[in-house]
Amino acid sequence: MARARAGDPGNLWVTARRQLQGRGRRGRPWVSEEGNLYASLLLVDPAPSARLGTLPLVAAVAVYRALKPLFVRTPQALAIKWPNDILVDGRKINGILLESESLPGGRMAVVVGCGVNCRHHPDNPAYPATDLSDCGVELEPKDLFVSLAHAMAGTLAEWNRGDGFAEIRETWLRGARGIGERVAVNLHEGQVTGVFEDIDTDGYLCLLTEDGARRRISAGDLFFTQPAGPVQ
Repeated sequence: MARARAGDPGNLWVTARRQLQGRGRRGRPWVSEEGNLYASLLLVDPAPSARLGTLPLVAAVAVYRALKPLFVRTPQALAIKWPNDILVDGRKINGILLESESLPGGRMAVVVGCGVNCRHHPDNPAYPATDLSDCGVELEPKDLFVSLAHAMAGTLAEWNRGDGFAEIRETWLRGARGIGERVAVNLHEGQVTGVFEDIDTDGYLCLLTEDGARRRISAGDLFFTQPAGPVQ
């Protein structure tokens, strides 16, 4: 963000071999050991504010596209978990975190942080994780970054400041796990369960709750309540 405050026009990637003072969700401190991919993209005024809510799904599609060529023999292993986690055989292999800040003159800066587990993964009892090496894929982080940067540029161009989200949404849905299944979503105010029906044109999760109501959810931690089936 310091670059944006200093007037950087954006489209700037910053990578790291290791993170000692990273921030996770809700500001949690995060330490990332060497061997994985850690990259952040600075965007300045990437879209009108009303459309920025779809950007996390855009980032997910970009990472999904970067990883897909690595799983040509087992494409069904790769899936997207709402809103922007990538799963391999049901285990999380990446992390995406977006941070935004208003700049002078009405501009908006957004940092899209992307991490992909290449050689090791955290021991997270809340959700199983994996890494490329565990999946039989040996790839240097710098080589994966080339694929990610290319996929991100193409996906952002397709998104077209939000005007092209319909196409991004279709790609997201084709790769998604859990559509039509019962899920649980942890929110600030507690957990809600129901059937994951869709994502809407704003990128919100559309949930048919246990009492028959339909609820739009903008953010939360999603958990599957039934075993994974093959991804089409």
